[in-house]
Amino acid sequence: MANYLVTGGAGFIGSHLAVRLLQDGHRVRVLDNLSTGRRENLDVIRGADSGRRFEWMEGDIRSLDTCRRACEGVEFVLHQAALASVQRSIENPADTTAVNVCGLVHVLAAAKEKGARRVVCASSSSVYGDTPTLPKHEEMIPAPLSPYAVSKLAGEEYARVFARTIGLPTISLRYFNVFGPRQDPSSQYAAVIPLFATALLHGTRPRIFGDGEQSRDFTYIENVVDANLAACTRGDGAGEAINVAGGERYTLLHLLGAMAASLGVKADPDFLPPRPGDVRHSQASIDRASRMLGFAPRIGFEEGLKRTVEHFRRAA
Repeated sequence: MANYLVTGGAGFIGSHLAVRLLQDGHRVRVLDNLSTGRRENLDVIRGADSGRRFEWMEGDIRSLDTCRRACEGVEFVLHQAALASVQRSIENPADTTAVNVCGLVHVLAAAKEKGARRVVCASSSSVYGDTPTLPKHEEMIPAPLSPYAVSKLAGEEYARVFARTIGLPTISLRYFNVFGPRQDPSSQYAAVIPLFATALLHGTRPRIFGDGEQSRDFTYIENVVDANLAACTRGDGAGEAINVAGGERYTLLHLLGAMAASLGVKADPDFLPPRPGDVRHSQASIDRASRMLGFAPRIGFEEGLKRTVEHFRRAA
C-alpha cells in the first residue's frame, strides 16, 4: 500500500486514476478546485473506497500553501490538474499559463519539500505541433501551435529541471486524445468523442471543424491509467517525456461513422471552418513507453469506443 496524491482528481482522467488506485488497495488524496472537475466523479471515487482510504481536498494548485498541504505524507504525485483545450488557451492564454505552468511548479516544489518519491506529470501530444512526420516520437523538436501546447512543453521542461537539478524524480506523459466513460460532454471545450456521442443520441448534427479527414491517435482511458501507474515505479525518473497512445490513427469521419453504426443511427455532420491551433494529423510512436514503462495498450480503439458509446447510451 502506498500514499498517492492525484491533482485534478475530480476530472476525467484523474477520477479514473483514483478509482484504480483504490481498487488496488492504495491510499488516495484528491486535490481539485472543481473549476472543470465534477462532483459526480467524486461520488464514483467514493463508491470505489471500501476501506476509508480516500481523502478529498478542495483547493487550487495556484496556491503553494495548498500544494504543500496536499503533498504532506504522499509518496507519489499524479499531476493531472490543468486547464485543457487549445481553444480555451487561445481565448485566455494568461489563465492557461497560470494553472498549467505556475500551478505545476507549485506542485513540483511542494512534492520536493514534502519528500515525495516521484511526480508523474500529464503532458500532451500538442507539443509536437503540426509536423507532417508520423509517427511522432520523443526525439522530434517540439513545435507548439497554441498557448496550451506551450504551457505543456514548459511544464515538461520544469519537470526535467526538477529531476536533474533539484533532485525530484519526474516523468512527463504526453497523452494522445484520451477518451472513455465519464468524459464531460457539457463544456464548450469538450473533446470530440463525447460531443459526437451527445449529438448522435439527441438527434442533432455532429459538428466537424474542417473536412473530417484530419486524424488522431485515440487512446482509451484505461491504457492511460496503466501508463501512469507504471511511471510511478518504472523509468529513470530523470525528467523523461514519454508518449502514451494507441499507436494508430483514425480520421474524424471514420470515428463518427463507427459511433453512428454502434448506436444504429445515421450521421449527418455539420462541417465548419477549421479552428486555429488544430493539427492535421497525429499518431504516436510508443516505442519509448514500451521500453521504459513496459507499456502496451491493453484495450484497442474499437473495444474502447464500444465501451464509451455504451456509457453515453446508458447516461442519455
